[in-house]
Amino acid sequence: MMRWYALLFAAVPLVAQPRLGRPVPVVEAVNLPAGRIGPNDLLAVSVYEAPELTRSVRVGADGTIRLPMLKRRIVAAGRLPSEVEEAIAQALRAEELLVDPIVTVTILEYHSRPVRVAGAVRHPVTFQVEGTVTLLDALTRAGGLSPEAGPEILVSRAQIAEDGSTVTQVQRIPVKGLIDAADPELNIPLVGGEEIRVPEAGRVYVAGSVRKPGSFPIRDSAEISVLQLLALAEGLAPFASQTAYVYRLDPATGSRQEIPIELKKILDRKAPDVALVANDLLYVPDSSGRRITVRTLERIAGFGATTASGILIWRR
Repeated sequence: MMRWYALLFAAVPLVAQPRLGRPVPVVEAVNLPAGRIGPNDLLAVSVYEAPELTRSVRVGADGTIRLPMLKRRIVAAGRLPSEVEEAIAQALRAEELLVDPIVTVTILEYHSRPVRVAGAVRHPVTFQVEGTVTLLDALTRAGGLSPEAGPEILVSRAQIAEDGSTVTQVQRIPVKGLIDAADPELNIPLVGGEEIRVPEAGRVYVAGSVRKPGSFPIRDSAEISVLQLLALAEGLAPFASQTAYVYRLDPATGSRQEIPIELKKILDRKAPDVALVANDLLYVPDSSGRRITVRTLERIAGFGATTASGILIWRR
């Protein structure tokens, strides 16, 4: 008798449950922040009480999706998920598949909103924009700027011109204003499709009779002076000549110019300081006044450009 009571009570919940309709498959995924949909994005489409229409679907290269039993494709690219929901519902009603469909569209994966961060950052990275992302967020994902970073950050975007062609616009963001001054207007929002490039700082080189030969980055401006470079090189070595030479590459001819510098007059404040630009080489000979040879010049410039430390060891 007890066995029959147990079977009876076990069957009661099954009988009492109302039948609400056919079960709808659930797509297990994270619902990402809603944004404009693009090609190759992965969507989850759920139609209430229509399991044959509930599935995940990837947006095609043409920006459309296809659902079973629907004769025409649904345009998804450029629309918000709510707009795609309405388009699917209208298509189901127009083709008389459902009378009053309830459609839900969520974004599972973004693949149409890449942001690439490259150049003088610690960890170059490419990621998809999800929600609100700013320039500082992108640099944080790349591990921040490397010590070799220059004074500007270049943000490139592809834009559609009036004639339908694609043009690339480059926005220059000063590092000092973005990070040091924390200017909120420079922390621009990213929507996807941007390329962020951090060029390395230009370098100047010093060799010869100085205490610390090497290469030094130009960080805060586009130029540095002879006195500033000598300060970075910790001053002149004993028996240094009072006349130095700046070797500068002529962009027009590709040859190097030799510019004599009267160090004594500059140090005695009888002549103005001389400005240097990126890739300049300041050579300070010893008191014998011997100039640097072209072969040695090329070796110094090549070594300073490729070595990680940028330290030049000068031997006579």
